[in-house]
Amino acid sequence: MKKNTGFRFLILFIFFAACKQKITQETIVYGNNQAAGKFYNIRGFKMYAEIYGEGQPLLFIHGNGGSIAAFTNNIPYFSKKYKVIIADSRSQGKSADTGDSLTYEMMADDYAALLSEMKIDSANVIGWSDGGINGLLLAIRHPEKVKKLAVTGANLQPDSNAVFQEVWDIVEPEYQKLKKKTVRSAEEKNGWKLLQLLHDQPHIPTSELGKIACPVLVIGGDHDVIKEDHTMQIYHSIPKAYLWILPNSGHSTPVVYKDIFNTTVDDFFSNPYRVIKNEGRFN
Repeated sequence: MKKNTGFRFLILFIFFAACKQKITQETIVYGNNQAAGKFYNIRGFKMYAEIYGEGQPLLFIHGNGGSIAAFTNNIPYFSKKYKVIIADSRSQGKSADTGDSLTYEMMADDYAALLSEMKIDSANVIGWSDGGINGLLLAIRHPEKVKKLAVTGANLQPDSNAVFQEVWDIVEPEYQKLKKKTVRSAEEKNGWKLLQLLHDQPHIPTSELGKIACPVLVIGGDHDVIKEDHTMQIYHSIPKAYLWILPNSGHSTPVVYKDIFNTTVDDFFSNPYRVIKNEGRFN
């Protein structure tokens, strides 16, 4: 492995698992499918996105350092029923951006602009890891764009209150090593921008979650990089929320538990949100 790509692999390894299945020649290579993809000129850069299937719009948002390919296990299932929209986030995959700054708020605004460019008023949304953060901010900043939202492995703050210290002990040395470099290649500059994003952000008050009007399915693994009580905090702060903690699971719920993840999230999108209280709690 080249030295200048080591930190990028670290981000990929910790904050979402790259799909491990071997891709055959007969399989669609998601993220590199010319028949389904195109670039959209939005907000000062070209955002690459692919579309699969027909039906209600469903937007997928990947994690830090990832790409469209992160949802290889999920696109085939959902595209049978939904119009799946999946893009490379700003500064990731094919969506190059030479700017020095990057925030989750910028990316949430990018996705709102992408939907508008596609003439889509609103969509169901699935966000994984950083994509979950983007999904929460999309629902906060552009509530009209989100019908329902499913987030897995999201966090509200970049510290050990949200993320296990043992994870920070892996991330911090890579952050400090790259921070000390005075001259960086173009690839390192982009990687530094993504590593800063992971290390220094987000900063979302729980009071902001209280503004989310749409139903939200909050998902986490019981051995996620995100602490279970932090995932619970997100769940408790959203007015219309369900909670799903997967047993024997780490951060990669859409990969390791792809089948039950797909069917459970689909069920959430397909059925009305219901308030469960009083006698209903016995059901």
